[in-house]
Amino acid sequence: MSHKRIPKRKAAIAAGSVAALGAAALLLPNANASQTDAKDAGPKTLKAADASDLASLLATQLGDAYGGAYYDAAKKQVVVNVVGDNSKVADAVKKAGAVPRSVDNSLAALKSAARTLKTDATIPGTAWSVDPKTNQLRVTADSTVTGANWNKLTSTVGSLGSGMATVKKSAGTFKTFVDGGDAIFGGGARCSLGFNVTASDGSPAFLTAGHCGVAAKQWSDTQDGAPIATVDQATFPGDGDFSLVKYDDPNTQANSAVNVGNGQSVAINQAADAAVGQQVFRMGSTTGLNDGNVTGLDATVNYPEGTVTGLIQTDVCAEPGDSGGSLFTQDGSAIGLTSGGSGDCTVGGETFFQPVTTALTATGATLGAGAGAGAGAGAGAGAGAGAGDASATAGAEPSDPAASDPAAGDQSGAGDQSGTGDQSGAGAAQSGAAGDNQSGTGADDGSGMVSSNG
Repeated sequence: MSHKRIPKRKAAIAAGSVAALGAAALLLPNANASQTDAKDAGPKTLKAADASDLASLLATQLGDAYGGAYYDAAKKQVVVNVVGDNSKVADAVKKAGAVPRSVDNSLAALKSAARTLKTDATIPGTAWSVDPKTNQLRVTADSTVTGANWNKLTSTVGSLGSGMATVKKSAGTFKTFVDGGDAIFGGGARCSLGFNVTASDGSPAFLTAGHCGVAAKQWSDTQDGAPIATVDQATFPGDGDFSLVKYDDPNTQANSAVNVGNGQSVAINQAADAAVGQQVFRMGSTTGLNDGNVTGLDATVNYPEGTVTGLIQTDVCAEPGDSGGSLFTQDGSAIGLTSGGSGDCTVGGETFFQPVTTALTATGATLGAGAGAGAGAGAGAGAGAGAGDASATAGAEPSDPAASDPAAGDQSGAGDQSGTGDQSGAGAAQSGAAGDNQSGTGADDGSGMVSSNG
């Protein structure tokens, strides 16, 4: 594998990412609340990662009385919407350890309304998701939706009935973040991975955005380097935005971790469904580490390239260069892969993510590699995470001052992994006095935008 030296400006971004990480207390060992030991029926104190499991269980048990659920991060409790005033159902919710809340709309009714939107108002620049906090559909239109399209959208929402959906305008435009990233390269495009996985045939692989997988078949860890990974499956647009890319070297050992910059990493130990209200972290090559909350589930986004369904909606900021990257929780749960959105990290915006659990099921892959780091083969999954060199304009050629700056490689914010595997695959490893980071196997780097280089 090639050796890469990382520009000093990447190190600076990585350091900034760690500052954000410290503010969010991501690595504090006691930051997570555990389930209460109380045996009495009543609200349980749960970790965010457990909230979706309880919500899914109650959704199955309650049937049409279920109106969705969300995580109350302040109280660390799951709130379950119960349709109508049904004391028996409310008691069942309490017995399960959640907080019942009476609402008007069932989840089935909300999903039916979403199908109406898909049929009558699939307009580029629009998106909708289920928001259990408001017990409505959250409908968003970007700045391109005007005139007749805006009228069509609002009239369709109005036809759903009072209290079924809300509409708001968003700054910017919905797009897959097709710019930036200094990670893996294929054909005239560049991306970064989300999470290392093991394919169904046992071979090492990684997940990234589907719009990366359809952009090029083979990927390299350097712009003009030999391919090190080949796309096995890709979905975009349609039922998701994910791709499975297999390392060409079957002996590649790739860690299951996310690089958060400055030599720190978060081990990824499981995949989990998102819960509205839970705190999540996104790692990206342009903007580094950022955190926010899940705001909606089962989102439909109408990108210029086509409609994508089944996504997670959040208020975590993102910019060109961040697509394909890791969305994860404080305790090491893989949640999503950056798909797209609008806005930026100055004004904020909406962002959408491919659920990791859905991608794993669809591809037959399993999270992690199980083999530990350090083989050094197959770096393509790992170069270019949190501090990646990102150009500010679409289609801009990425600069690489590392070639002339041998002292700059001390921080691989892009997820370059130490060849000895001591940096847990997330890989912003200190490379020693020489500053060389071996582009090892596997950081679960959080960058990932497709960009046209040229």
